[in-house]
Parts: sequence; C-alpha cells; structure tokens
Amino acid sequence: MSDTTFGNRGNRDASVVNPKGRGTIDGTRRSGPLGPGQAGDPFLIGEAMTGGYGKGADILHDCTIAVEQGQIAVIVGPNGAGKSTAMKAIFGMLNLRQGSVRLNGQDITALNPQDRVKAGMGFVPQVNNIFPSMTVEENLEMGAYIRRDDIKATMAQVYDLFPAVAAKRRQAAGELSGGQRQQVAVGRALMTQPKVLMLDEPTAGVSPIVMDELFDRIIAIARGGLPVLMVEQNARQAMMIADKAYVLVQGANAHTGTGEELMKNDEVRRTFLGG
Repeated sequence: MSDTTFGNRGNRDASVVNPKGRGTIDGTRRSGPLGPGQAGDPFLIGEAMTGGYGKGADILHDCTIAVEQGQIAVIVGPNGAGKSTAMKAIFGMLNLRQGSVRLNGQDITALNPQDRVKAGMGFVPQVNNIFPSMTVEENLEMGAYIRRDDIKATMAQVYDLFPAVAAKRRQAAGELSGGQRQQVAVGRALMTQPKVLMLDEPTAGVSPIVMDELFDRIIAIARGGLPVLMVEQNARQAMMIADKAYVLVQGANAHTGTGEELMKNDEVRRTFLGG
C-alpha cells in the first residue's frame, strides 16, 4: 500500500491533535533509539512527564501514570485537568520537556507514535476512531496493517469479545450505534496484538446500559492479561473497575491509589464524585 493512499485524512483528528482540531501531527518525525528500562518498573509507565503541545505552555507537570499486566488503570479528573494529554504523551503525540515513557523493560521516550504501535501500544482516540465508509471487517483488517502473519484467529477473538458487531461485519461501520462503533474501534486496536491497550474516554456519549457493557468487555480484556489504561469521564463507574486510579488536577497527580481506596477518600468523593 502506498504511503499516499490516504493522503492527509488522518492528520486532523481533533481528539488526537487538540480539542479544537487545529494543527497537525508530524508524520515525518523519526524515532530515536530505544533505551533500557529501570529495575522494578511497572509494565508501562509515563514517569515525571512535563510538556505541552508544540511551543505552548506546559499542560503536564511532573505527572506519573503506570499500569501493570492484567490491570485496569484509569485517569480521571475535572475538565481541563490534562487527562487526555497525559494519554497522548504516553503515546508519543507531544514532546516531553522532562520525564520518560517505559514499556515492557524498554525506554521508548524517543519513539514516534507509529513505532510505539509496533512496540506494542494499542491506542483508541475518543472520536473519529473508525473508518465510517468501510465495513466492520475492513476496519478490523486496517487494524492489522502492521502484521505479516495470519490475522484470522485474532479477528475471531475480537468477534467473540464483541458479538454485536460480529453480526454486522459486512455493514458499514458508520451505520452502527455509538456503542457498537466504540467496540469496532477497540477491536481494531486489538488486531495489532498490542501489549497494552490505551482508551481515551471509551464511554463518551453512550447510554448507561452501553457503558456497563463496554466496561464488562474492558474487564474481560484485562483479566485475559492485557493491561488497560484509560481516560474516563464517568469517574465513579471507572473507579469501581480500576485496579489503579489517578486523579489529575491541572496536569499534575492529585491522588493516586486503588479505585476502592480513592472512592473511600473523603476529598476525592467530595470534589470529584459528587459527595
């Protein structure tokens, strides 16, 4: 497939670039070398991250986010807290002025997003995360673009995980409900056989029933051994399924603990969970 097949159509995703959809991602940025991890590292860690977009002011301030294998880690906080920015920093979508990102025993701070996918990151942005004119199956096939082996077994696993979209595999993805489109987006990320799954507000805009269904699937993914890191606007529900939870305020860690611990924290309950 030619590098110009899709032109610049993927460069304007507002959830990836910034909330207002201005600016571009430099797809020509080359990766630097891998470095060694540190003894005792979690499976994935973005440590002491400080940075922002381009030459603008820093959004993250000494922010640390981590997740272990088989765990669900959630990032919550008020609007403008830097939650999605922290996720994008871990995925390599902004340059860190300080800090590092390490995955599975390697320092990947110098890798661009494309090479982080090859290193094992599966990232699902909040919006514009499917190809609406393509069928469900074609969307999943696009997710496997970096693979050179047989993808049939992985596709069957995705269909087992999301039976509702399996029944619509020949249908255009843009015709599905919001919850089903999110399932297609997550399924496409799983087609890369990632080492960690990263979800930016996967339940945004879906009904409470669909949210519970998506959370059930996310739990199943994590219990299968794949670490899941997600930004979530539904803080209370997210903390109920979280092995680790991070509350960010103004780009910095305000509270860190298990979901259960933070739900029992008076300040967290009063400030972020509505009492």
